[in-house]
Amino acid sequence: MVDKTICNSTIDTILIKVASRCNIDCSYCYVYHMGDDNWSRQSKFMSDETIEAMCHQMAQLSVSQDKLFSIVLHGGEPFLMGVSRLRKLLSSLRNVLSADYPISIQSNGVLITNEILDVCAEYNASVAISIDGPKEIHDKFRIGHKAEGTFDAVIKGIELLKHHSDATFLNAGLLAVIDPESDPSVVYNFFKTLGAPSVDFLYKDGNFDRLPTGKKSITSVEYGEWMTGLLNAYLTDKEPLPIRIIDDMMKVLLGGISSKEGLGLTDFGIVIIDTDGTIMKNDTLKSTYNGADKFDHQINIKDKNLIDFLDSTEFKDYREMQRPTNANCLSCPNLNLCGGGMILHRWSNENKFDNPSVYCSDQLYFIGNMKKIIKTIVEAHG
Repeated sequence: MVDKTICNSTIDTILIKVASRCNIDCSYCYVYHMGDDNWSRQSKFMSDETIEAMCHQMAQLSVSQDKLFSIVLHGGEPFLMGVSRLRKLLSSLRNVLSADYPISIQSNGVLITNEILDVCAEYNASVAISIDGPKEIHDKFRIGHKAEGTFDAVIKGIELLKHHSDATFLNAGLLAVIDPESDPSVVYNFFKTLGAPSVDFLYKDGNFDRLPTGKKSITSVEYGEWMTGLLNAYLTDKEPLPIRIIDDMMKVLLGGISSKEGLGLTDFGIVIIDTDGTIMKNDTLKSTYNGADKFDHQINIKDKNLIDFLDSTEFKDYREMQRPTNANCLSCPNLNLCGGGMILHRWSNENKFDNPSVYCSDQLYFIGNMKKIIKTIVEAHG
């Protein structure tokens, strides 16, 4: 019997760090290569005790808010868990959450097997795969622990996913990190050959004190130029592959509301549960400074009521961090579209998070071009 305790802070996504290690060693990874060392003190996998406590708290949350929330299994690499641990975790989650609650798994694709996919299908858990583009682009950064490329293994995983009998549900699409030195049209057309339902793109992590790889200066627009090239390839395609970041930005430009963190003036409720059960801030904050994703008063899912914490002042203050505070952002006519960007991209040792995004110039360049292209299309159609 679960008590009906009302949660005043609506949660959209619970991201679970089910494994603290990874089987590959991407050079741009914020978990292992940007100064944070919390992973080294974690057990390799989430324990049965933590899973049981976490599921109990999710059961309470599911009856305390009317809105469904999503579950994302993350790492490290989630499929390092293996079949038996994965089954235990997914069955425990489904014992308290109906199939209406989306469960997705973000994987590097290397460890995918038909047996793993069968377990995912059994418990209605979809799979998204990270891949950055064709072999020569992907293998620049997404490498193994001996500096070997991972492209061929990822493609094998994608093929298994694509041809699984439940692929229509299981295949949640692709996630790519932008290499501004690549040709966006080549990357886009390559992704179309993989048979995925969609693709999303991420800027590389970085801030004012550590510029993202490929960005020459605060005012340079390498990523904005790349995104403009991607937009042109997308809009000239008669059968386009859905791109979430572009679709969301165009939706906001046309008067809609973004569904993506870091875009638009939205307020996403995101909870991170670390491998040991500690409740954390968004884990991408690891890229700013060591321990940036920790709350001042750390609590563990095994020891404290989650709903009480979600209604705490500390959690509310964390949610408000999504909204930019810098005067340049607050006076910008594109704030409703850009939203100030991701929190981690605003960091500097001097001003903390009170900065515009390190990608501000890129975003303004891209938004300007998007507006011009949309205006041209509207005018051409009367």
